[in-house]
Amino acid sequence: MFPLRDDNPTLLTPWITVLLILVNVGVWLYVQGAGMSVDVLGRTVCAYGMIPAEITGRTGDYTGIDLGPGLPACEFGGLTLAGAFTSMFLHGGWLHLIANMWFLWLFGNNVEDAMGHVRFALFYLVTGAGAALAHVLAGPESMVPTVGASGAISGLMGAYLVLFPRVRIQTLFVFVIILRIFAIPAWVVLILWFATQLLAGYADPIGEGGIAFWAHIGGFVAGLALVKPFENRALRAVRRDPPLPGY
Repeated sequence: MFPLRDDNPTLLTPWITVLLILVNVGVWLYVQGAGMSVDVLGRTVCAYGMIPAEITGRTGDYTGIDLGPGLPACEFGGLTLAGAFTSMFLHGGWLHLIANMWFLWLFGNNVEDAMGHVRFALFYLVTGAGAALAHVLAGPESMVPTVGASGAISGLMGAYLVLFPRVRIQTLFVFVIILRIFAIPAWVVLILWFATQLLAGYADPIGEGGIAFWAHIGGFVAGLALVKPFENRALRAVRRDPPLPGY
């Protein structure tokens, strides 16, 4: 199941959503070298990623961790708490980046439309921090760096569920070799997605498989909880009752 687009036009130009996409792509290309160098990729992940054990002070006698064959050793003593924010703009590969940016555009532009630019930017960072907190709580002794925008984007998905539950989302379903696109209400798509994250999170609580499921869960719950305080009621009123065209 992969959401392709929604039937949900916007009134505002989503400048912050576009800016976030450009920043993420820019960091991937110019800071992480577009993944062309394994050494550069590993060093940026170590320097700017979030390592739960560093934040909780549970690295013990370890001074670093081996990330795997061909990757540089990751030495501890990095950004600690700041890594919870810098890690939101890093990615581990092209597929990771493209999938995240797709979801950011799909859900972000409408959430920005309901909040306004400044509130939306703050909401994105706050829910991203909530996602980071959930990941740390799920694996406080984990020494594996975490990167990616998916925690903050999960917050946008939680907000979308509250704001636009009945909007139809054109969703691609894959049945072995059969591909079909169905228009599914947002609440169905998002609740199914959240359920899969919960199941995967309990099966792999610290993300040893390479996906920080509890960051997704934490971001989504933060989005559900915080959407109303961040919602701009004046913008929502205009959206529900748009002005008549002038002559």
